[in-house]
Amino acid sequence: MNRTPWQRRREPLDHVELARLLPAPGDPELPRGRLTRLEEHLMSEIQQHAGRQAGQSDERRSGIHAQSAPLVPPVPLEPPRRTRRRGALIAAAAAVAVLAGAVGAGQIIGGHRAGPGGASAVEANVPAPVVQVRPGTTHGLRLAMDRISLAAGQEKPAQPGPGQFIYIKSQVSWLSIEENVDANEHRTWVQKLHPREVWLSPDGRKGWLIEMGNGNTSKEGMDLDSDVKPYLSAPSYDYLKTLPTDPDALLKKIYRETAGHGDSPDQEAFTTIGDLVREQLMTPELTSALYRAAAKIPGVVLVDEAKDAVGRSGIAIARVDEKLAERTEWIFDKKSFTYLGERTVQIREADGIKAGTVTARTAVTERSVVDEMKLLPGTGTA
Repeated sequence: MNRTPWQRRREPLDHVELARLLPAPGDPELPRGRLTRLEEHLMSEIQQHAGRQAGQSDERRSGIHAQSAPLVPPVPLEPPRRTRRRGALIAAAAAVAVLAGAVGAGQIIGGHRAGPGGASAVEANVPAPVVQVRPGTTHGLRLAMDRISLAAGQEKPAQPGPGQFIYIKSQVSWLSIEENVDANEHRTWVQKLHPREVWLSPDGRKGWLIEMGNGNTSKEGMDLDSDVKPYLSAPSYDYLKTLPTDPDALLKKIYRETAGHGDSPDQEAFTTIGDLVREQLMTPELTSALYRAAAKIPGVVLVDEAKDAVGRSGIAIARVDEKLAERTEWIFDKKSFTYLGERTVQIREADGIKAGTVTARTAVTERSVVDEMKLLPGTGTA
């Protein structure tokens, strides 16, 4: 299931829900875009906190304290869990009130995180890469999607059986921002490229994550066990096998079940498909249908050149989120048309982030089926 701390297109919070739980904040002095980013970071913290309260062995701890100096350390916009549960909000209402009050006063609370060996997450940040923003076009899009869908349909991935686990390894990097509230200045950073390993049971009830570079886990990792019934935004392998493989029926279901989320119905549908493709194992028929469904979403374009997180070059199927002025790119090999990874690029300056800044990047390097949780493919050892 996609219950892991994974990048999720800076999804807007349920502001009505938060408003009912919190006292009214003061007038924020931050720009709306910056405040939204801080709110989304807060939502991630709420959900992480709720997971720990439920007994998850998450090693991360946030040291929340007011800063005496105006320049605060980078606050990672880490991937929030996709599961939307009211209980997660209630479980950390006190923490929300503290942060809401600070933001309302025009100050930012420090986001220091102690990583493995006591290292701060701040030390893992590097300048964000900047690339040329290549134009997207619908010319050749249909042909490219046909080839991508055909390649996906012809793949023969291993299918997990009872007691086995899906293993996915990626290289990933996410955005961080450093704010100077008094001077109204900020700097954009990204985390150093780091490995992410996930083990998932077919029914979605058991899982394991190791991702030290994001401050999510220790060297040993954390469990992703869940008793939540799988659904589209938090699926399991078994659940995905129940989805229709007719592209029109599939897209209709995606629009229906994601209604009211994201910046727009079209963007949310595109994001949802991208989330499924990035860190799941699916039948070839479903993967092919997802790509054909994505081709029907308004605003989807073809970009003739893009690179994944490890530098592999390919073409990209992309869509611009106009509200955030960023383009999400799914990257495919130019010859085999197999999926390589995903990249998010700022297409024009917004909230002080310059055009061409790569704010997120991933590269899937292995998808396998193993016999035990934490077992590595081909080694026979955990």
